[in-house]
Amino acid sequence: MSVNLKPLEQQTIVITGATSGNGLATAREAARKGASLVLAARNAEALEEIAGDLRAASARVATCTADVACDEDVERIAQTAIEAFGGFDTWVNDAAAAMYGRMDEVTMEDHRRVFDVNYFGVLKGSLVAADHLRKKGGAIINMGSVLSDRAMILQGAYSATKHAVKAATDALRMELQRDGAPISVTLIKPAAMHTPYPEHARNYMDEPARLPPILYDPRLVADAILFAAEHPKRQLYVGGNGFLISLGGRFAKRASDAAMKAFGRRLQTDEHQPAPPATKDNLYEPREDGSIDGHQDYYVRRTSLFLEAQKRPALTLLTATAGLGLFLLPRWGRSS
Repeated sequence: MSVNLKPLEQQTIVITGATSGNGLATAREAARKGASLVLAARNAEALEEIAGDLRAASARVATCTADVACDEDVERIAQTAIEAFGGFDTWVNDAAAAMYGRMDEVTMEDHRRVFDVNYFGVLKGSLVAADHLRKKGGAIINMGSVLSDRAMILQGAYSATKHAVKAATDALRMELQRDGAPISVTLIKPAAMHTPYPEHARNYMDEPARLPPILYDPRLVADAILFAAEHPKRQLYVGGNGFLISLGGRFAKRASDAAMKAFGRRLQTDEHQPAPPATKDNLYEPREDGSIDGHQDYYVRRTSLFLEAQKRPALTLLTATAGLGLFLLPRWGRSS
């Protein structure tokens, strides 16, 4: 069965992890484009403040205070969408927990908590969404990472969850296709984004955590998510630098390992830019929220040509071919 996705202005979109970073960027852009929204996160105060701002700009917004690690909370998110808007068309699994530390330093309790949020929360959200969309159709969009392809030293637990999310997303896609369900299932793979990720992370290191360069604007992730809400896509990378990291993990494993061992810690710490105290460590409890961008001051790339190429591959190929022709034309003329 073919998958036909509605224009954004006709959609109701569920977004978990909606109070900061990529989720908040997606919520604001979806509202601007006319979608109805169901926003879910643990921080009730931040959730209502964000919803109030969006409603003041004429957006249609419902909220659900929820921890995606709890199955009953995820089911409440779906019920909120049904009660507020009669259902939903796209479900975005964005909520995630981050952690920095050696695999043997992190407690088993913390390892399990990261999996409960990042993997089981995404899995439960995907299954709830698939059940609702099985007949009417729609999109399930899961937040992976370039670390779905290449593990990062000192982010082993997070990397493991993103590998698991990729496998679950691929398996669910195949099963829904086999059933003929009109559901698009997309995995988004961002590079390092300039979000409050390192500020919210539980940190076992002695120094303040940071994300390794190059950092990209979280609004690029919002662009990828909302493109996938209208156009069936298997996966979308956000940031060409991240794609190169993925390629390294696939085709240059030993060299990538060596680079991680040599530079991984240095590129993930910054003693001069500690996290604001109110944001630190939201692994078990919500902390200060409401910001798309991280507070650390680094260069941020605002565009991703690689993302644009994935969104419009035919146009990209045509443009590249035409550009090559224009480059070669004078040389052909001189040689004739």
